[in-house]
Order: sequence, then structure tokens, then C-alpha cells
Amino acid sequence: MSSTSPLLEVSGLTKHFPIMAGFPFKRQVGAVQAVDGLDFTVGAGESLGMVGESGCGKSTTGRLVTRLLEPTGGKISYRGQDITHSGRKELAPVRSEIQMIFQDPYASLNPRQTVGKIITGPMEVNDINPAGGREKRVRELLEIVGLNPEHFNRFPHEFSGGQRQRIGVARALALNPKLIVADEPVSALDVSIQAQVVNLLQELQREMNIAFLFIAHDLAIVRHFSQRVAVMYLGRIVEIADREDLYGNPRHPYTKALLSAVPEATADDQPARERIRLQGDVPSPVNPPSGCRFRTRCWKATEKCATDTPPLVQISGSREGHLTACHYPEESQVTDLKKSLTA
Repeated sequence: MSSTSPLLEVSGLTKHFPIMAGFPFKRQVGAVQAVDGLDFTVGAGESLGMVGESGCGKSTTGRLVTRLLEPTGGKISYRGQDITHSGRKELAPVRSEIQMIFQDPYASLNPRQTVGKIITGPMEVNDINPAGGREKRVRELLEIVGLNPEHFNRFPHEFSGGQRQRIGVARALALNPKLIVADEPVSALDVSIQAQVVNLLQELQREMNIAFLFIAHDLAIVRHFSQRVAVMYLGRIVEIADREDLYGNPRHPYTKALLSAVPEATADDQPARERIRLQGDVPSPVNPPSGCRFRTRCWKATEKCATDTPPLVQISGSREGHLTACHYPEESQVTDLKKSLTA
């Protein structure tokens, strides 16, 4: 990442959804702690992958960053500007630079509008008139994402799922964004189409220097696309590092368990990788465990894990920028390699 200040900086980001009960006067009886104290940055032109089990708060984080949801606490800074609780007028110039690609290409496009109208919409809202007119720009965008410019007047139902997602990508590009939040952009697509869409996004990132917050549950796709990866568990980031370091040297027990579940092709004479099977279910975000939230399923948990919340810091044996939130981290494979070389 660049040594200059990051494009996006998030600190202590929190989102609690209130639970209301009672009749006729409803009152708050609890809260779903969807996101609880996230800290991360995204540099200009960088892609940060965000992985974790369903319900860990990844999509909520994406909607908080784009300000589709109002944060309960914490701070979101974009290009040095605090946009945490900015109003509509203050957000207007920022919204054009932060765009989103949604998970479901069938639900994210208006079936009553033509492709041209869908992609032109953001330009109309932001009163942008590109050189040569909006229709010319839309046709250019369709060509950029691999679609026929002549499809300008077609409706979404005339396209396949992969083509619809390309339309969603074109819509996100309409305002020349600096940051795109991609919320599981390929999980609803056929496996044969996923690679095409991911490669398209990678190409756009390189050519246009767009930063990505890439949210997904497929660890192989995240490794292919993202330069850094953040691992989430029950509303918190438990580990964040460069992709090669995180996949090759996981320090948090949850990360190690998560990576052990990835299918791996091995030769007949090579031992298969150990599969770690976690016990129990993910606790409810309404009443998460005290201390470390992973402790109820962790094989290393002690009383300290129940009383002290581990901070997200660089621990002994980790490379610079490799942060882990664990009192009893896994052995560093980097350290082990150094020991074997000096033995």
C-alpha cells in the first residue's frame, strides 16, 4: 500500500440493530451486534478482501462504508474527510466516488428499465454530462465490461446472470469511482462465469486504478483478487494481512480452521492437509461471548480469553502489517523456517 494517507480509513466502526418488543408501546429490549469495532484501511488502487462465515457482518460493513447504513459508532474517513454522520448534501460529492456492486444481479436491476436507463441513472442523479452525451458514454461502458453496445435498449430479463452482473459493473463505473465495494459479486453466478467476472474486475482495477473492498466467502477467489485480506468472525476482524502471508502463515486459530476447509489437490504420495472441524455453532450476535468471541469454539481457549478481549495487533513472529487478535496465536511458520535454517 502507498506510504501516503489511505483512501479509506475505518476505526472503531460499529453497527447495532435494535430489537424492539412490547405492545402497544414498543421499547428496545436488545440489539444485534452486527459489526463491533472494526479497524482497517484501503489504499488508492488497492483491493482489500473481506472473508468470513455467513452472518459475520461482511455485507453490513460494505453498506456502512458506502453510507447506505448509518453507523452506531466509530469513524469512517474518505480521503481525509470524516463522512461517518455526514448529511445528504455533504455526501453528494463523495457518493459519486464510492460505488457498490451488489450480490444478486437479478434483484439489483430494475426490470422495468432498459440497460441504457439503468446505467444513465447515476449520471442523471449527479447531473453529469460526459463529452459526446450520456448515451455515447453508456455504449462505451457496455463495451468496456464485455457487452454489445447495441444492447442499450434491451431489458434485464433478456440477459443471463453473468451479463446482468456486467451491467451492474457498468453502472458502478458510470461515475468514474475511486472505490468500489463489491458485495459477493460472483456468489450468485454459475461457477463457469465467476472467473470471467473476477478477471473483468481485476482488469478494471489495473486500468482505472480503482480501489476495491471485495467481500466474499470463497477463499480461493479472494486470494486471486485481493492484495490484502481481513478475516471476520461475529462482527469483528480477527486477522488482517497480505494475502500470501495470511494464506501461508495464519496466526489466528479461526483463520487456520477456515483455510483448512478449502479443497486442495494433492499428489497420491503427499499427505492431505489436516482438516480442523470446529465444535458447536456460531454464537448469536444478540448475545455474543465475552472477551474473545471465538473462544466458545476454540481449542486453545482459557479463562483469559473469557475476560480479556484480545486487541488486533502485530504479534511476535509476524511480518509488518500482519495483525492478529488472539492471546494464544498459532506458531509462526516464518519463525519455524528461520529455526530450521539456523539449526
